Order: sequence, then C-alpha cells, then structure tokens
Amino acid sequence: MKQVNEIKRICNLGCGTMGFGTAIDFARHGYDVNMFGRKDASIERAMGNIRATLAIMKANGLLNDEEEASLLQRIHGVTTIEEAARDADFVIESVAEDMAVKQQVYRELEGYLPSDVIFATDSSGFSPTEVSSVLAHPERFVVAHFWNPPHLLPLVEVVPGEKTSRETVDITWKLMEKIGKKPAALLKEAPGFVGNRLQFALLREALHCVQDGIATAETVDFICKYGIGRRLGVTGPLETADLGGLDVFYNISAYLNADLADDKDGSPVLKQCVDEGRLGAKTGTGLYPWTPEELENIERRREEVLIEWLKKDKTGQKF
Repeated sequence: MKQVNEIKRICNLGCGTMGFGTAIDFARHGYDVNMFGRKDASIERAMGNIRATLAIMKANGLLNDEEEASLLQRIHGVTTIEEAARDADFVIESVAEDMAVKQQVYRELEGYLPSDVIFATDSSGFSPTEVSSVLAHPERFVVAHFWNPPHLLPLVEVVPGEKTSRETVDITWKLMEKIGKKPAALLKEAPGFVGNRLQFALLREALHCVQDGIATAETVDFICKYGIGRRLGVTGPLETADLGGLDVFYNISAYLNADLADDKDGSPVLKQCVDEGRLGAKTGTGLYPWTPEELENIERRREEVLIEWLKKDKTGQKF
C-alpha cells in the first residue's frame, strides 16, 4: 500500500453534503483534491458551499486569506471518475448512500488505479465487506466515516471489512490523524459501526419517552442538552459508569433495563411523521415546526459551539 508520506493527491468522489467537507479537510492540510461531481452544476454548487464555509472559518480565526486562496487552488472539480482517479494516491468516497451505486463506482474506479491505492468509503453504515465484494482487491477497502459537518467534527470511524488488511487500516488511521481528525479504529464491522449505534439507541429511548407521554419532545431535548450532552464532551458513557461506581450503575441497570425501549422496528412516532410528510427541517415540520428563522438560528448556534470545541482541540485545551 502507498504509505502516508507517499499520499499527495486525493480522489474525492462526491461533492454533496459530506463530499465538499472532506475536500476542505484534505485541501486544508496540503493535499491536492480531485473532487468528483456528475454535473458541472454540482461542482459549481459545491464550490459555492466551500467558499461559504471558508468565509465562516476565516471569520472565526480558523483560516486566513492566504490559506483560503491556497486551499481553493488545491481543489479541482471534475465530472468523470476517470478524471477523479488521475494521479490519485488515496480515495475518499461519499456518493449516494445506495449499495448498487457505490459498487458500480468502485468497479469503474478499480480499472483506473493500481492495487496499492486505498479505497475509503464515508458510508455511515454500509458493510465494508459487502461494498468491497465486487473488488478484485478488497484488502485495500476500508470505511473512513466522517461525521457531519466534516470540517467541524473531528471524529472519523475507521472500520475494516472481513478482507481489509491491517496495513490499510493503519495507513488510513495515520492519514486521518495527519489531516487533523480524531480517528477511531474499530476491531470489526457492525451495522451502524459504533457512533450510529449509540446515536440511535439514544434516539429510540427519546422517542419512546415522547410516545409514552413521559415528557414532551422539547423536554427530552432539554435534558440531553443540559445534562447528558454537557457531560459526554468530557466523559464517555463507560468512563461515566466507572466514575459513578459500577456497583451503582449495575443496580440501576438491573431494574431500569427491563423498562427501556427495545422495539425492533422503526419508531411509530417517526413512522407517523413520515407517513404525513413531516420529514423535519427540510419540509418545515417534523417533531418540531421549523420556520426559516428558527432553522437559521439553531444551525448558527450549533456551528458556534462546534467551532469553539475545534479551537480548543487545536490548542490541546479541554473544557
């Protein structure tokens, strides 16, 4: 496999919500990026998103004018996979979350790149073993799951498939660290990896509390923001259990676990929303009603908090 110090140019497949963000991450750290979008309009939209993102980063002292200009020069928009693969030393893919689409992309890509180039997918849950089953060299395939927004959230889950080589995992981990991320290498694949398993376990119980009339959606979110959420940024759930005493947590789990949500299907609350066309912020209403002003305010607040964390990460500080 190409070693970390040999990686100079990135094949960045996809330029949507995640793709333009991963392009920023790599270009910001000195890598040339071939950013693939299927149409010129897609590339133009992505470049607009990139410029808007960089403006926010500059306003918050994360970037200066010279760095912005240099970064933009390193991102090259292309509309074919062949162009995206040209001279590439590493692949990060974030095309549509559709197994058939991803496999078709990789079939084509394998014809353009030698077997020592790592293929990393930014999938949030697809099995790397299944995605790579169409490849002649599945040992070079791995998940590198960035979290949204990728330019502000440091976590990247590095997940091997059944045939992924140890070298592929190690090189990917080192590359993620080199671009300023916080990589976490899983021991093996599992549906949802780790991050989404934890996220959806919390969501399942939150929806259960609303469905059973225990609390309103607003109250459930309030409790997470000002209780669990404040603590999780410093201590994870397992550290929290150790700090609180495993005897205490065991005794609580012994009586509480039986009453927690354990439904194996999708939430009835979510299903009702979906059936009624209430899909969340993108339709103006979901579990909450969303006015354009409310949406803008919460997105701005989220961005401000994530930037505050990012600044502390850069200086090695902690809350």
